Amino acid sequence: MNVLTYLIPISLILGGLGLAFFVFTIRSRQYDDPDGDAQRILSGEYDDKPKP
Repeated sequence: MNVLTYLIPISLILGGLGLAFFVFTIRSRQYDDPDGDAQRILSGEYDDKPKP
């Protein structure tokens, strides 16, 4: 039972960090183009060249 005094706070801290990073990605608008992804996967054009 003594191990739980360490594991519970560690799990809460890691869960809070995961939630904070998820909120950060939402606020930085990383998930805002679902239609663009759907159109790119159906497109016949390929962009295999590296960007300069």
